[in-house]
Amino acid sequence: MSRYLHILPVFVFFFIVQYAFCQLPSTQVTTMNKLRDLLQNNSNSKWNSSQDSTNPCSWTGVSCAPNNSSVTSLSLCSFSISNDDDSWSSLVCDIKTLQSLNLSSNQLTSIPQPIFSSCGGLKALNFSNNNLNGPLPSFQGFRSLEVLDLSRNSFETSIDSQLNGLNELKSLSLSGNKFTGSILTKLGNSTLLEELQLSFNCFVGNIPDGITNYKNLTLLDLGGNNLTGIIPSRIGELSNLQLLVLSANNLTGEIPQSISMITTLKRFAANQNEFTGVIPQGITRYLRNLDLSYNQMGGSIPADLLSQKDLQTVDLSDNKLIGSIPSNMSTTLVRLRLGNNSLTGKIPAWSFGNDMPSLAYLELDHNILGGVIPSELRLFRNLSLLDLSNNQLVGFLPRELGNLTKLEVVLLQHNRISGEIPDEISELQILDKLNISWNSLNGSIPPSLSKLQKLSNLDLQANNLTGGIPDSFSSMDSLLELQLGKNNLGGVVRSLPTKLQISLNLSWNNFEGGIPRALNRLQSLEVLDLSNNKFSGGIPSFLTGMQSLTLIQLSNNRLTGIIPAFRSNVNLSTDGNNLINPTPDPSVVKRKKSVSVPVGIIVASAAAVVTLMIVSILALILSRRIHKVNHEESQSSEPVVIKSDFLTENSIQRLNLDFTRAMEAVSNPSNIVLKTRFSTYYKAVMPSGMMYFIKKLNGVDKIFQIGSHDRLQEELRVLGKLRNSSVMIPLAYTLTTESVYLFYDYTENGTLYDVLHGSLGRGLDWSNRYSIAIGVANGLAFLHGCPSGQITLLDLSSKSVMLKSINEPQIGDIELSKVIDPSKSTGNVSAVAGSVGYVPPEYAYSMRLTTAGNVYSFGVILLELLTGKAAVSEGSELVKWVSSKSNQDNVDQVLDSTVSRTSSAAIRDQMLAVLKVALACVSVSPEERPKMRSVLRMLLNARN
Repeated sequence: MSRYLHILPVFVFFFIVQYAFCQLPSTQVTTMNKLRDLLQNNSNSKWNSSQDSTNPCSWTGVSCAPNNSSVTSLSLCSFSISNDDDSWSSLVCDIKTLQSLNLSSNQLTSIPQPIFSSCGGLKALNFSNNNLNGPLPSFQGFRSLEVLDLSRNSFETSIDSQLNGLNELKSLSLSGNKFTGSILTKLGNSTLLEELQLSFNCFVGNIPDGITNYKNLTLLDLGGNNLTGIIPSRIGELSNLQLLVLSANNLTGEIPQSISMITTLKRFAANQNEFTGVIPQGITRYLRNLDLSYNQMGGSIPADLLSQKDLQTVDLSDNKLIGSIPSNMSTTLVRLRLGNNSLTGKIPAWSFGNDMPSLAYLELDHNILGGVIPSELRLFRNLSLLDLSNNQLVGFLPRELGNLTKLEVVLLQHNRISGEIPDEISELQILDKLNISWNSLNGSIPPSLSKLQKLSNLDLQANNLTGGIPDSFSSMDSLLELQLGKNNLGGVVRSLPTKLQISLNLSWNNFEGGIPRALNRLQSLEVLDLSNNKFSGGIPSFLTGMQSLTLIQLSNNRLTGIIPAFRSNVNLSTDGNNLINPTPDPSVVKRKKSVSVPVGIIVASAAAVVTLMIVSILALILSRRIHKVNHEESQSSEPVVIKSDFLTENSIQRLNLDFTRAMEAVSNPSNIVLKTRFSTYYKAVMPSGMMYFIKKLNGVDKIFQIGSHDRLQEELRVLGKLRNSSVMIPLAYTLTTESVYLFYDYTENGTLYDVLHGSLGRGLDWSNRYSIAIGVANGLAFLHGCPSGQITLLDLSSKSVMLKSINEPQIGDIELSKVIDPSKSTGNVSAVAGSVGYVPPEYAYSMRLTTAGNVYSFGVILLELLTGKAAVSEGSELVKWVSSKSNQDNVDQVLDSTVSRTSSAAIRDQMLAVLKVALACVSVSPEERPKMRSVLRMLLNARN
C-alpha cells in the first residue's frame, strides 16, 4: 500500500481544486442569504431558515452555472413580494452573473428602480401577473434582453419608444393589459423576434403591413383588441409562423389565400370578427386547429377542408355558409362545429376503412340539413357530444346510436324524426342529456330508458308519444328535468323520478285521475306544469308545502273544490277548472262583526245565493272555454308593445328573430323555463326553428326606471355592443307598457346552481369547476373594466350564471343595474342587492352597488364550487360556515369530499389555493377584497 502513498497529495490537490470550483463565490452566497432572510417572512416564500446556507443553488427557483460556479437564474414567482420594501431588488441586482429573473405572480404595482439601473445585463425578465399600472416604463437599458413578459398587469396608454433598443429581443408578451394605440412595428432587430403576444388590450387601427417584417415569428397573438381593417395580404411571408390568433376584434374583408401557404402554421384562430368572403382553398393543409366562427363568411365549405392529416379541430359555426358538408373527414379530427349556418344536403355517410376516427364533438345544429341520420355515425366510437338539432332530418332514430357508449349529450330536437324510440338508446350508460323534442316520434316511452342512471335532462315534448310514464322512471335518481308536454300520453301517473328539480312538464296530454301523490316526494322541484290534461278532484294540500316550487300550471283540467293558500312567491295558474278561490272580502268580514244575528243570517243566505249563481255562470263559461281551447294557442293576452329593435348586426339573428312570435311565447306561461329574483326566462321558438331566451324584467317594489325609454334604449345599445364569451349579451329588446323583454341566445344546460347542486354536481370534477371559476372571473373582470363604462352587477349568484356547456359559464342579468335604482326600494334591502347568501355585509348600511360587492358575491360562488354546498344551507350562510372551519387546523375539511378524496395531491393543493382566493373575496372589509383582475390572476396562478 505504501507504493500509493506518494500520489496521495495529488489526489488531495485535485479534490481541493474541484471542491473550490464547485462552490459559489462567497459574495454570492452572502447575497443569497441576505435575500433569503429578507423574503422568508413573506406568506408565500419558498425559502426559510432551514435552507442550506452554504449552497443556494439547491434552493427552489435558483439555477446555477455548471459546477455551481455562479447564480444564473432566479425565480421569485408567487413570493407575495410588494413595493412596501424594495431593498430585495438591490440584492438581486448585486448578482452580476444573473441572466434570468422571474418575479411573476406577486403584488408589485411598479418595477423597482434598481432593476433598471443595475440589472441591465439580464436576458430574460418576467413581471407577469402583478398589479403594475400606469404607462409603460422605458427598457432601453436592457441591451441583452431576449425575453420580456409583462402580461396580465394593468399598464395603460400607448407604447412609443419605451422598447426601442432591444435588439436581442426574441419574445415579447404584453397580453392582458390596457395598452392603447396601434400595433408595434419597431421592436429592435426584426430578424430575431420569434414571439409577439399583444392579446386582450385596447389596441386600435389596422394590422400594419410592417408586422410581416418579423420573418422569424413563430407566434403572433393579437386577439381581444379593437383592431379594424383587413389582414395584410403579405401575412403569408411569415413562413415560420406556428400560431396565429386574431380572435375577438373588428376585422373585416376576406381571409387571405396566402395563409394556406404557411407550411409551419398549426393553429389559426380568427373567430369573432366581421370577415366575409369564402373560406380559402387548402387552408387546413398544414393546420391542426382552425376557428373562423362568429363571422359572416359565405360560400361553401371546400371539399378538402376536413380531410387533411393531423387536423384536430374545425369551428365554422355562426357564419353564412351554404352547400353541403364535405364527405371526406380526417381520422384525427376531434371536434367539428358547423352550427348556425345555412348548410343543406344530407349528413355524409363518412367511411374510414379500418381506421378508428377520433371525433368526440359533432355539432351540426341550426342548419337546413335533410335526409336521415346515417347509421355510419356508429363509427365514431369516441363521440361525446352529438348535436343535430334544428334541422330538417327525417326517418327513424338509428339503433346504431346505442353503440356510441361514450355519448354524454344527444341533441336532436326540432327535426322531423319519426318512428319509435329504440331500446338501444338505453345502452348509453353515461348519457347526461337527451333531447328529442319537437319531432314526430310515436309509440310509447321505453321503460328501458330508466337504465340511463346518469341522465339529468330528458326532453321528449312535442311528439306523438302514447301510453303512460313507465313506473321504472322512479329509479332515475339523477334526473333533474323531465319534459313530456305536447304528446298523447295518458292514464294515471303512479310514480315519478324523485330527484326532479328543474322542471316537470306533463302539459297538453291526456293524463287523468287525481293530481299524482308521487309529487309529494319531489321536494326540490321548482316548476310544475300539469296544464291541459284531464286531472280531476281537488288540489292537494301537500303542494303548498313544497318549498322549492315557484311556478305551478294547473289550468284547463277538471279540478274542483277550493284553491288552497300558496306562498306569495308561487306563480299559480288554475284557469279552466271548476275551482273556488276562498279569499274573503275584508269589508264583508268587518261588517259581519257589527250586525245582529238575524241580519247576519239574511246576509249570509243572500251571499250564498249570489255565490252559487256566480259559480254556476263561471262553470258554464269555463266549461265552454275548455272545449274551445286550441292546442297551439295561449289563453293569455299579449303585452302592448311600445317598440322593438335589434341590438346586433348579425344578419343570421336579424333573419331569425321574430318579435311577434316572441310576444306570443311570453304570453304563454308554459314557456317559462327559469324564474330569478328579478327576471323570468321564456323559451321562444321562432318560425325558422331557432330557439331564444326571452327575458322579462320583473318589477320589485316599484323600483324600475322605465319612464325614460330613450335613456333605457341607449343603455341597451351599449350592452349589445359588448363582446365576451363569459357574458350573456342581449341581441334585441322589446319595450311594453308593463316591462322590458330582452332576447338572448338559448342555452340548454341550465344555471350553475342547477348543475352544481343537483345530482349532476356529484359528477362535476375539479377540472370542470375550475374552468367555471375562471370563466366567471373573466366575465366579471371584463364587466368591471368595460371600456364603455364600468358595469356593476345587481345580483350575482350561481342562479344568474348560465352554462353553455359543462365548463363554459355565462354571466346573466348584466342589465339590471341600468334599469333598477336600489335607493328607491321600500322593501327588504336584500331583495334589491341580490340573493340571500351573496349580499355583501356593507350593503345593509350603504345601499350602494359596488365592484367590491360583486367580488364578495363571486367569492361565495367560489365557495360553492369548492364545497359543493349552496350559499344558504340548513339555515346557515356558507360564508360563515367556511370561515368557522378555515380557522381550524384542518382547513381542507371544507372541500367537497366527492372531489378532494378522489383527486391527486396536486388537485387538492390547487383547491386549497383557490380557497385562499375565495376567502380574500369574502373579506368583511370591502377595502381588503382584491380587484377582479387580481382575482383572475390569482386563480390562473393557482394551476401552476
